[in-house]
Formats: sequence, structure tokens, C-alpha cells
Amino acid sequence: MSAPLPTSVHVSALTHRARLARESFDVVVIGGGINGCGIARDAAMRGLSVALIEQDDFGSGTSGRTSRLVHGGLRYLEHGRLGLVRESRRERATLMRIAPHLVEPLRFTWPVYGGSRVSTRRLGAGLTLYDLLSLSRPGRWHERLSSGEVLAREPALKHTGLSGGGAYFDSSTDDSRLTLANALSAAYWNAVVVNHMRAETRRGGAGHEAWLTDGITGERFSIAARVVVRALGPWTSAAEHSKGSHIAVDRSRVGNRDAIALLSPLDGRVMFILPSGSQTIIGTTEVLTRAGPDQVRASESEVAYLIESANAYLADARLRRSDVISAWAGLRPLVAVPAGANPSTASREHLIERGADGTITITGGKLTTYRAVAEEVVDAVQVALEMRKTRSRTAAEALPGADRSSVIEEIIRAHPQTGIDLGANSGVRAADLIYSVRHEHALTLSDLLIRRTLAAFRARDHAVSLASPAADVVAPLLGWTAEMKETAIANYARDIARVFTIDPA
Repeated sequence: MSAPLPTSVHVSALTHRARLARESFDVVVIGGGINGCGIARDAAMRGLSVALIEQDDFGSGTSGRTSRLVHGGLRYLEHGRLGLVRESRRERATLMRIAPHLVEPLRFTWPVYGGSRVSTRRLGAGLTLYDLLSLSRPGRWHERLSSGEVLAREPALKHTGLSGGGAYFDSSTDDSRLTLANALSAAYWNAVVVNHMRAETRRGGAGHEAWLTDGITGERFSIAARVVVRALGPWTSAAEHSKGSHIAVDRSRVGNRDAIALLSPLDGRVMFILPSGSQTIIGTTEVLTRAGPDQVRASESEVAYLIESANAYLADARLRRSDVISAWAGLRPLVAVPAGANPSTASREHLIERGADGTITITGGKLTTYRAVAEEVVDAVQVALEMRKTRSRTAAEALPGADRSSVIEEIIRAHPQTGIDLGANSGVRAADLIYSVRHEHALTLSDLLIRRTLAAFRARDHAVSLASPAADVVAPLLGWTAEMKETAIANYARDIARVFTIDPA
């Protein structure tokens, strides 16, 4: 007989909240996207006392709504950004070394059809340069392919007009988990990391004061910091941003074996057809929007664009609007998009600024290069603190999470009932949720079903049917009353509408 499931456990998030109220810090990082989490990790590893504050959940914004790629930026070659490509290739190799459980090689096939603005010769030259800009390789050098070789790799592609192509390697990731892993690593190195906490800062005396409002309890208190870093992504300004949208469809409807790079016949943009378990992700768009980070959604016109672009390359799929299982959008935290400019040409590089009040702000960057960006920011923090600059160690230390599956299996062995699927083939078990509450700072159903398990991306109802059974599992761990459970379920439905509802515009 298995041991009874405990009704209360040590919850890491609650421990960090208690520490936050009684400690002071060298640096407070505001923003728990990939940049903020990477900065907190680097600073903590250099021995600084660090607090990481996120108003929602780690990776709940742009960092959790990407193409889920860690890539060298092949398309940046067209715009002459060789330095960014070189840095991206180096950082991808680093992430594959320190997080092989999160960043895995992914083979891409790039088909070339007659009349394309990228000929087989131009593609081959670009892929050669792409390889030469790499300090190390995720798999092997690129290959030039005949039309027959292209179809042997990706038989779902159209035959007519195919003149050849190429194959190369980049990497795939779980963007939410990569972000979370950096927050958890920061915590391992003694940083205080807190989600669902709003922060307002002001200069005071010899340092800064941050007034915090706990989004879970409503408690309000202040903490002191010598330096504040703002890593707010698209929350940095209310200016026009570049929006990227994706759709997910059943992989059997597409038939891709690996990843496919293509040029949209509608506007010539580089797009991807990407494997994601039993699904295929198609993306991304690039349009300017003034929608705020909390309101941004994929639009019907973007969904139509992605479907039409993919269908132009697929022999038999004939994807329809009804094939779309989920659609989502994120705002790219670009440094600037000049008025009237094509957002596809906007820089993916970053800018680090120190304000008159001493606050350090990071703008721009991308998922692949976050670690290098964080290293630069922490260098600037040490200068602001009048410290001797020390070497970053983030490229040498592994990111956590490789043992996650084995720990979950231990929970199931101790409590076999936790290994049962919570819904019809949802892939979500009670043990997965228990682990995330105990070890991954999950405090809401959205934390669990959108980001820790990705269930909301994979189900047509965005896991709304799992909200009630999931609440039953975690309520004893989080101390929820019956009324709090109902509120949690209602809040989840609200978040689903905010993230996944498709804008009719």
C-alpha cells in the first residue's frame, strides 16, 4: 500500500517570500523573463546578494511565447548582422553544453523552388558562411541537397518546381523551462527569486527602495537595494513593438519529419515549420502593434497568413482554420523600430543604459543570446557598485532540471495515484503538478498548465477542462480553501482568454 499523499509540503516559493521581507540586497532585478532570470543567476554566481522580482510568473511574457528555438539567426545574414550571428552561434553551443536537457539539436531542411529570391547557389553560400561563423557545431556541417534528397528528408513538401535545397542544424528548446531554469539556478546560488510580486522603485539615501505588492496575498512592504536592474522586455516602453504570432496544428496534418525553413510567398519573410511532439508549430509573423504586453494576441489575419504560407509548400496538407489547435503571440523587445521601417529589419541586438538615478535598464536581445547579455549587465552592476569586476561563471555551470523526470517518478512510486492522467490523454499527471509546486515556484493554475506543462498550448480547450482536477491536486499544497479554488479556476479561464483568444481584427 502506498503512503498517503501529504496535505502540506515545503514550498520553495513561500520560503523565498519570507526571505524577501527580511533581507537587503546588492541588486534587485525587476523582470522575470529570460534576461532578468539570466542576470539574477550571473549576479548570484559572482557572490552578490540578489533579489529577482517578477510581477506575473517567470517566462509568462515574451520569453514563454517564442518559436522555441535557440538558433544562430541564419536570416540575420541577409541584413549583414554578422556579429549577432557569430554571438548567437557561440551562445547556442554554450547552452547545448550547460543545458542538454533543455536545448537539443534540430535539423532544418530549406527547400528551394524555381523563382525564389534565394537560389540554391545563394542558399549554399549563406549556409557556408553560417558554418564559418560558428566556433563549434551542434551536429555537423550543412549539406547541399538535390530535389530528390530534399523530398527524401521531407516527403510532405511539394514536388513541382523544386530545384534543390539545403540542410543545417540549429536547436530547439522549451522557452518557459529555459527561463525557469535560470531563476532556479539563481536561487541555488542564494538569490531570492519571487514571482507574482509587483515592484515600484525609487531612489533613497545611499541606494534604492523597492515597494512590493504580493499578488498572492496582497501584502505590501519595501526592500532596500544598492542597485536596481530593470529587465522589463516590452514593458520598458509604450512605444510600437514588433509582434510575432504562431499557430500549432496536429503534426499528422503537416507530415514534417524535422524542421522546415521557408520563404513566405506572401511577403518573402523567413518562416519555420517546427516539430513539437505530436504537434507542428508554424511561425512567425512580424507586424507592428501598439497592443500592450498584457493584451497582445494572434489575429485572424496572422493565422490566415501562416496557414496560406505553409500550404504553399505542402503537397497534400491543405490546412484550414479548423486545424488550428492554439495560436499565441509575443512582443519582441526590440531596441527601436524606426517610423515606417520594416520590423523584419529591426535590430535584435541589445542596449544597456544607466539612468540618472543609477538604475540600469536592459532593452532588446533575444532568447539565444540572453546569457551573454546578462554577463554584460552584471559587469555594469559591479561598476555601479564600485566593485572589482569578476569573471562570469555562467558558461561553465550546468543549468538545473536534468533530474526532473526522475524526481517525478519517485513521487509516483511513493504515491501511485499521482501517475494517472488528469484528463483524456492530456499528458498531465498529479505528480507533475506536485513537483512544480514543491520545486518550481508554481503558485497558480496558469503557472502549472500554461508554462510548467505546456498543456494549454496542446489542447483545443487550452486545458480548461483540467483546471478543476488540477486545483484539487494543488489546493492542499498551497493552502487553498474551496473559495480560493474557485477563484483560481476563474483566474485561469481569464488568463486563457487573454493569451489564446484570437483577435478578430
